[in-house]
Amino acid sequence: MNGAFILIVDDEPIARENLEHILKKEGYEVTAVDNGSAAIQALEAREFDLVMTDLRMKAVDGIQVLERAKALYPTIEVIVITGYATVATAVAAMQKGAYHYLAKPYDLNEVRILVRQALEKRSLRKEVKELRLKVDSRRETPTLIGKSHGMEMVKRTMEQIAPTDCNVLILGETGTGKELVARMIHELSFRREQRFLAINCGAFTEELLANELFGHEKEAFTGARGVKKGLLEAIQGGTLLLDEIGDMPLSMQVKLLRVIQERSFLRVGGTDEIPVDIRILAATNKDLKQEVERGLFRQDLYYRLNVISLRIPQLSERKEDIPLLCRHLMTKFNRFYGKQVEGIAEEVMSILMCYEFPGNVRELENIMERAIALAEGNTIETGHLPTDIQHAALPIRHGRKSGFMTLEENEIEYIAWILKQVGNNKTQAAEILGIDRVSLWRKLRRNNMES
Repeated sequence: MNGAFILIVDDEPIARENLEHILKKEGYEVTAVDNGSAAIQALEAREFDLVMTDLRMKAVDGIQVLERAKALYPTIEVIVITGYATVATAVAAMQKGAYHYLAKPYDLNEVRILVRQALEKRSLRKEVKELRLKVDSRRETPTLIGKSHGMEMVKRTMEQIAPTDCNVLILGETGTGKELVARMIHELSFRREQRFLAINCGAFTEELLANELFGHEKEAFTGARGVKKGLLEAIQGGTLLLDEIGDMPLSMQVKLLRVIQERSFLRVGGTDEIPVDIRILAATNKDLKQEVERGLFRQDLYYRLNVISLRIPQLSERKEDIPLLCRHLMTKFNRFYGKQVEGIAEEVMSILMCYEFPGNVRELENIMERAIALAEGNTIETGHLPTDIQHAALPIRHGRKSGFMTLEENEIEYIAWILKQVGNNKTQAAEILGIDRVSLWRKLRRNNMES
């Protein structure tokens, strides 16, 4: 790493000059000073890649130079040099973060090799740091979309419980976003730098689930040729989501309860306790209280998991969030398909606002992906929606004047419904309807709907 900046600190002129001469010949930029105070001034004035400092100096010694260098530049490397080579001073220097300990008299070739290795390590650490910064800047933090009262309550609760490290039971229908909520809790917690992993408890038999969670010892069963670490070991320090916990067999529930209580477990076929430090989140679309009453879920495990419960509302309970979700999904799938769809036709939005979404947000996501994929222009039209949704969202209604509702009657009823959904917020209602607030006011006044 020629061109690196090296600071030499030594109160012996001959030793200092020899080191300076050797390192300059190697192509390094060298600054040499004769005391610790001058070294600290030099460090505060600019960043160096490597410091080579004598250990024993008057006033400010090599350990103090080392500590100040590391405080200013955590990735800097420091080689401590001394004529008093003892194990105690070597250990002290290494504990403070020194790269290496060099005893006088030293071999010049050894110095060259040591300097090169220290600078290579410094270069690697800087590169790793830069890569981490790039990864963090590109890392997409999961986000819950929605401004409805129900979603605001969910977000507020998540922010409160995420740092506590307590167990959380996430409740909600299929497709409401339970795993997303779990990921957000993980991202908001002190465990965010560690792994997050979700496992579907209903997708495995009891034996496979035990093997996945706990791992197994060699020859624990036929075909177990070696030791296998389970997920509990693989995510030490991280967060585990047990999805569809209501489908976990009772015998596995006993084993899970033991893990939570003892903070340790046994591999399948093992006899040694393995300590575990993870946060456990659980999710289900079942009523676990009812499952407990029916004898299908252990009461003690239910109370262990249900330290805090968090219910995710269905999409049909927060329809005012549909326009926001649509815009978010439009951006996501535009990027994925390389499209530039910018708008949603008013009729399409009306259909989506009327539809009940039995599949919740996941169903809306599928609808939007399909629409973006099919769209040829820059607007999502009715024809881009699945036919069954078009029909399901627009049921035949009976009006006053004939067997069917007139267009005007449909409009009045729809406006009234939208206003109810948004708590009579006319600005928000006008935005959903795709008209300005004045036009909405006129329609309300014309049909005696002002309030």
